[in-house]
Amino acid sequence: MSKLDQVLQIEPSVELVFRGPFNEVVTADLKLTNPSDKRVCFKVKTTAPKRYCVRPNSGVIESKGAVTVAVMLQPFDYDPNEKNKHKFMVQTMFAPDGKIENQEQLWKDVLPEQLMDSKLKCVLDPTGNSASQNSVVHEEKVKAVKQENVHTRPDLPTPRAEAYPASAQKPTVGNVDSQKRQDEEIRRLKEQINALKEENSNIKAEEVRLRKVAMSDTVSSTPPPSQRVEVPTQASALPPYVYLIVVLILGILIGKIIL
Repeated sequence: MSKLDQVLQIEPSVELVFRGPFNEVVTADLKLTNPSDKRVCFKVKTTAPKRYCVRPNSGVIESKGAVTVAVMLQPFDYDPNEKNKHKFMVQTMFAPDGKIENQEQLWKDVLPEQLMDSKLKCVLDPTGNSASQNSVVHEEKVKAVKQENVHTRPDLPTPRAEAYPASAQKPTVGNVDSQKRQDEEIRRLKEQINALKEENSNIKAEEVRLRKVAMSDTVSSTPPPSQRVEVPTQASALPPYVYLIVVLILGILIGKIIL
């Protein structure tokens, strides 16, 4: 089943620009507009949840309504040589009729074909407003977001954007090459395992054959009972006292002869 097209109008629709300097919080706006006749649930996700806070990060937009999401980049040491690959995803679905008691459970139970999503790249512009201007803009945006007509919890601390797995991103050439190498290594290991199993089976078969040969040689070298030669046993030796009596008799006889 084909994926649904995004029902919301998202501004900006391609890139979310953060203007430096980045030694304090920098905020970028994300406006979500619902032109449909139904309520729409939304959720904002990012590949770098530790770097961004979002207010609100989820909620419900009424029909023909709109909400401004404040995406706040946390302070960090900016390196112009570092490539920024952070991405955001706005995920949506049509809200069920009636009151929504538990949005988290609603997102867990939704079918994949009912989801709509839009992805945006993050762009860091170091030549933006001054730090003081950023601070004022940030405070104004947070206040404005709190006044939006969205079913969220304003009493909660500023939430971070929910992470979405890197597998949801479009694979790069490097990732594809790495995956190919891993698949090739797995295939090679499987072939080696199969070869070892076959060699082990051949060794066992050879061992069984040698045992059969050895048993047949033993049976053929054993003569039948009719051809067996009985080896006479030696007579058992005389008891010692018989030798003593013989010695005594010889002694008496020799004594008489001498006399």
